[in-house]
Amino acid sequence: MQTTEPTHAEQVGAGQRFEFGANWRRFLDLLDDDRIAVAEQALRDMLEVDRLDGLTFLDAGSGSGLSSLAARRLGAHVTSFDFDPQSVACTAELRRRYFQGDENWRVVEGSVLDAEFLRSLGQFDIVYSWGVLHHTGHMWSAIDEVRRCVRPGGRFFLALYNERGMRSRLWGVLKRTYCSGTPGRAAVLAVCIPYFVGSRLLSDVVRLRNPLEHYRTYRKRRGMSVVRDWIDWLGGYPFETSSCTQVFDFLRTRGFRLDRLISTNGSGCNEFVFRRESLE
Repeated sequence: MQTTEPTHAEQVGAGQRFEFGANWRRFLDLLDDDRIAVAEQALRDMLEVDRLDGLTFLDAGSGSGLSSLAARRLGAHVTSFDFDPQSVACTAELRRRYFQGDENWRVVEGSVLDAEFLRSLGQFDIVYSWGVLHHTGHMWSAIDEVRRCVRPGGRFFLALYNERGMRSRLWGVLKRTYCSGTPGRAAVLAVCIPYFVGSRLLSDVVRLRNPLEHYRTYRKRRGMSVVRDWIDWLGGYPFETSSCTQVFDFLRTRGFRLDRLISTNGSGCNEFVFRRESLE
């Protein structure tokens, strides 16, 4: 779809969008070799490869830039883009730190809803979009546009929030409240942070586990930070959800075959790897 969507700054100013990039800019202060290694392993595991040497990799909604960095370290030729200027800056900073002047890692600003922009990027062996397309306000259109960037025979690795009925609707209200301004943000934080900590503590106590182990090992989940992920979750608006069946059916009719799926019963993301079998 050709988009005439408001700018990122206009959406933030109207309380219609969370500043993901500002959150991930703080995450860069925590980034170390261990977190990068975990991100690399997460890509290896889901794509079932040891290396990505010579493959082209599109990071559609690069956020902190960590996944782009992991793909580049695994040998891929990477193109990263994001709608949020601060996310673009985060990704560019990681390129500067680890691959300064590298011609095989390109960082640009753009929208997954801008069909002309996406066409200008070309097609890729791997298109990666983890936890992004459900934050566009037009999730199905975004999936439809981004999947066109996958070359025939290539793979589409995406993660999308799981549909949970009324729970999803409630989280949508909380996220919109968080983005509405300082009073709303403070109210959501006051309610939800104790909820996150308390529910985790109760779960660990019931299962006779060390309550601190979850936080000590959190970086093993794609190399991320528990606090940054909390803020990303609470503020992550726009917000849409989907079931595994909906995603499978949507992409199957567009010439994609499901290669791998990691599903969740909770409010997190279902992870998919599809392979493009044919041109639509």
